[in-house]
Amino acid sequence: MRKSVLFAFISLTGALLNIIANIIFAGFVGLPLFLDTIFTIAVTLYCGLVWGVLCGALSNIINGIVWFNGWGGFLFALCSIATAFITWLFMRLFPGELNPAGTEQKILPFFYKSNKMNRIMDKMIVLILLSFALCLVISVLGGFTAALLLSIPDSHSPGAMISPGFSKTMFSQNFPVILTEIFSRIPINIIDRLISVFAGYGIAFGMRSLFRFSSQRP
Repeated sequence: MRKSVLFAFISLTGALLNIIANIIFAGFVGLPLFLDTIFTIAVTLYCGLVWGVLCGALSNIINGIVWFNGWGGFLFALCSIATAFITWLFMRLFPGELNPAGTEQKILPFFYKSNKMNRIMDKMIVLILLSFALCLVISVLGGFTAALLLSIPDSHSPGAMISPGFSKTMFSQNFPVILTEIFSRIPINIIDRLISVFAGYGIAFGMRSLFRFSSQRP
């Protein structure tokens, strides 16, 4: 019960921090990035799939309620939920590399005969693979969602779409909308997901150290 309360608190806090990170980097700094899944990734890595999904969904729901610009904006919660699922899938595929919570894994000893530098490189490779997997999935899912909303009047938030000027520099006006929305997202998501994955892993590692230290205090 105590662990569930802690994880619920972490999920809610992560959702709020996702919104704050998006406001700071996309709003104040002016970077053409979303950076709204950093803590979704961190929560998934540390707390597990259910709490990661909750964190991602709450991020979009809270943001959509506070800055309401059309009901369609809530559909982008699917991207955050997908982020948690893909991260969890990689945790299952690469338990040794994506294991900041410190859970014991039954892995054959010969996998860990390499030196410390090799283990670090293995971890970085897996994080990069996770970044590109998220880039592909989120670009496709976000593109489909955006194209759907663009076809429905008054359903979408302008801030949820790729800039029309940015799209026109990459594609002709005759290019299908759905493909424009998907391919326009890929360059942005490559950078966005690399930053989000590495930052999310670092935060998850920090949470492990923080809560381990707290549990050991008298």
